[in-house]
Amino acid sequence: MKEYGITVLKSEKEGHSIWMFSIIGEIEGHENAREQTKTTKYEHMLPMLTRVEESEEVDGVLFLINTVGGDVSCGLALAEFIASLSKPTVALVIGDSHSIGVPLSVAADYTVIAPSATVIIHPVRMNGPVLGAPQTYEYFRLIQERITQFIEKHSEVTKEQIQEWMVAPGILSRDLGTIFVGGEAVEAGLYQQTGGIREAMQVLYEKIRQ
Repeated sequence: MKEYGITVLKSEKEGHSIWMFSIIGEIEGHENAREQTKTTKYEHMLPMLTRVEESEEVDGVLFLINTVGGDVSCGLALAEFIASLSKPTVALVIGDSHSIGVPLSVAADYTVIAPSATVIIHPVRMNGPVLGAPQTYEYFRLIQERITQFIEKHSEVTKEQIQEWMVAPGILSRDLGTIFVGGEAVEAGLYQQTGGIREAMQVLYEKIRQ
């Protein structure tokens, strides 16, 4: 569990058992990342989350998120899995929630973002050679549609607004997209509040007691 960045928190005051998952670095999917790259491996996360779902000893789940994105397909699959958990879940964005990290961060029941944390929403892109054919662009469009629909379902933002953010000329020198910092993401409707671990734990305890 330590190897996968998972910690079990037992509150003497509240009497609850909470599992904490770290979603950090790059979301690694069907291909292995470079050896020196810090990653979150979705094939490790899924069995652990299944164990959480089936365990009567787990009262809630806290996700600490600081990711630059990664494998789109596997990241979205992980987000869907998190959203389907019956246990109370809270996410805390403590550094970055970029690219596919956005669906991951809104997948929890409630999301808190640190005042200095950043969110980047940009169009779907892939590494390596890309065949410039109509079928390729249609495939990209379908993937982007899946992402925008998921974010819309799990936030207070419309699909149309997300699409506008994706193509808005921003401050990124080599890309298009939109950057939000801390409270801006809350004002935009992506997350519920700004704060840190204290606020995230308070919300999680409240949801467990409900």
